[in-house]
Amino acid sequence: QVQLVESGGGLVQPGGSLRLSCAASGRFLSIYSMGWYRQAPGKQRELVAVITRGANTNYAESVKGRFTVSRDNAKNTVYLQMNSLKPEDTAVYYCNAHILNTDYVTDDYWGQGTQVTVSS
Repeated sequence: QVQLVESGGGLVQPGGSLRLSCAASGRFLSIYSMGWYRQAPGKQRELVAVITRGANTNYAESVKGRFTVSRDNAKNTVYLQMNSLKPEDTAVYYCNAHILNTDYVTDDYWGQGTQVTVSS
């Protein structure tokens, strides 16, 4: 059973920074892409940033230049460094991983979500 466990959310003032972490555990053969999505109240879940195993990245336009996604393949962990946070960044942030299972079937897995609130 694969699990994604997130940490690092919280309350921060506008202009502040937070770092999210997400670690994958369980039995699997490989992790392809890892990334972060977010969902604000009343809105659809949206992509924030994604990183491939080879460290290619893709960002939502709204976070480019402020957020940085990275990963440690040895630790099966993805990070999201969020700087210059704005109130509109307030949302529940979800970790996602595209994983090759032991039966050679790929699946998408999700973390439980971590709340990020940007407010003065």
